[in-house]
Amino acid sequence: GAGATASAASAPSGGLIRSADRRGILMGLLTAGAAVVVGSVIGNRGQGTGAQDVEATGNTVNATITVQGMRFVPDTVDVTPGDRLVITLDNTADQVHDLVLATGQSTGRVAAGAKGTLDAGIVSGPVEGWCSIAGHRAQGMVFHVTAGGAGAGTHQHGGGQSRQTGSGKDAVPDYSAHLPADFKAFDAALPAAPSSPDGGPMTHRHTFTVTEQVMQVGGGVTQRRMTFNGQVPGPVLRGKVGDTFEITLVNDGTMSHSIDFHAGITPPDEAMRSINPGESLVYTFTAQHSGIWLYHCSTSPMSLHLAAGMHGAVIIDPPGLPAVDREYAIVASEVYLGPEGGEPNTDKIAAKTPDLMTFNGVAFQYHQQPLKARVGERVRFWVMAAGPSLPTSFHAVGLQFDQVFFEGAWTLGGPSQIGAAWSGGSQALGLHPAQGGFVECVASEPGHYVFVSHSFADMEKGAHGVLEVTA
Repeated sequence: GAGATASAASAPSGGLIRSADRRGILMGLLTAGAAVVVGSVIGNRGQGTGAQDVEATGNTVNATITVQGMRFVPDTVDVTPGDRLVITLDNTADQVHDLVLATGQSTGRVAAGAKGTLDAGIVSGPVEGWCSIAGHRAQGMVFHVTAGGAGAGTHQHGGGQSRQTGSGKDAVPDYSAHLPADFKAFDAALPAAPSSPDGGPMTHRHTFTVTEQVMQVGGGVTQRRMTFNGQVPGPVLRGKVGDTFEITLVNDGTMSHSIDFHAGITPPDEAMRSINPGESLVYTFTAQHSGIWLYHCSTSPMSLHLAAGMHGAVIIDPPGLPAVDREYAIVASEVYLGPEGGEPNTDKIAAKTPDLMTFNGVAFQYHQQPLKARVGERVRFWVMAAGPSLPTSFHAVGLQFDQVFFEGAWTLGGPSQIGAAWSGGSQALGLHPAQGGFVECVASEPGHYVFVSHSFADMEKGAHGVLEVTA
């Protein structure tokens, strides 16, 4: 059963450890949020745990818990008030975890396959605990210390470590705020796909280094982002059908991460596995089909890792794709604000209620720093909906699209000139999460052509930029 690997010992009086049960599952669903607590030294000694002073019994309860998926197993330990409690976290999962008690004690970060210990000290009443890795608490990684007959009303929630609710603690965006004067917009300009000397398939080698850092997201707010190579979105890769991509993933972050390239047909078991901080892996795939393909971190909870910035695009040109005057890559995604400079709010992610909608990671950035074109130039926009959960409808105000490529196929124009016989045109490219394509347009007059998600609530939250066309 779920509790088969748990153990506890007490001398002379024992502590009863309960296996994961419906209560644990319910608490996992109700206890959301991802407050990050800096772990203390492994094996730290507690100063006492609970609501009130109690006479020490002289007994020590040693409890061992494991991890199954996103659950502590068991999720509850029961001790007699006055007992000392020492908890060992045996991380049997495939990514980094920790255990933090509301009263402050922590195992510190524990790598997959390793163990960490915390000394909770003398227990006088019930105490809650959780994994402090971003998003894990919301996924159900909560733990309960019960103390014999102590009432539920004495539960300790210590130090403001509450679930995320967005009730006054989360940053509030100012949709009229300007980005800092020294802010540099994500470079959306897309170079042509490289070619091998003989014109045949080639190998692309890249290193993606995972870091976690505070960055602008628009609306006058910064957030702690999870990044590939220090940028959101990650690097835009480009190649041709038949090309091979060899990506070295290096985890310089503080938690487990991984990567999943939709552009390759690859067994996920090894290539997409989570790696611990300090580890690396090599992910190799061959591009067999054209299109714009999403890549993203696939470590649980994926919705959080994507929302925090771990996504990007791989563009594989359709054979014979003609050159155009300008190409831009636009990756649409959502931002769910946590505290200023903090991590995303997991309640908002689950509810799909973003605070900001972005093109290339920062709301409104191309309003303040427009993309450029000249009259008569053909402009190609490659667009990817990274999500993690919401679609986009890409539209350019004052322009029409005469070439449309959606999910690997021409739907307008192209070599067969689809739609030419009836003078067809397109007004928007609608994309669900993980879908992509491109559209082309030509401006015949100078002006400021606004490109948006035509889901207007999303536009007003930041999915909005300007194509500045000059003579």
